[in-house]
Amino acid sequence: MLHDPHTTSSVNDCRLITLNKNHHENGNLSVIEGGMQVPFDINRVYYLYDVPGDAERGGHSHRELQQFIVAISGCFDVVLDDGVEQRRITLNRPYKGLLITQGIWRVLDNFSSGAVCMVAASLHYDEEDYVRDYDTFLRLTASKRQPK
Repeated sequence: MLHDPHTTSSVNDCRLITLNKNHHENGNLSVIEGGMQVPFDINRVYYLYDVPGDAERGGHSHRELQQFIVAISGCFDVVLDDGVEQRRITLNRPYKGLLITQGIWRVLDNFSSGAVCMVAASLHYDEEDYVRDYDTFLRLTASKRQPK
């Protein structure tokens, strides 16, 4: 069986990355390139918008896919969960993004009015890569909670 990152991934493997902000008097420019600012090739980009403030998005983990999430406009929170520890990170700058590694449960919430969430993903969409049930996620991460 292939290695399952749910057994080893930690919320501490996820990190904020500050993109270069190229300032111009007629507007700023930030760039995201696969293998450069993010440590993976980008195979898919999508964005969330018009999310009601009381709604949640995400609510899953991935077996292999990595993501880089940026608040292009407005702000929202990302709750990271590795089965042992949770972290809440607020994204509110278009030049700061959050790298989420494999095996981490994520929930996006607390969307401000007009928020736009852009996600760069390491893989094309594959439903088999998703773990969408939290109880299944907890079973996959159970070895992290075993006494050593």
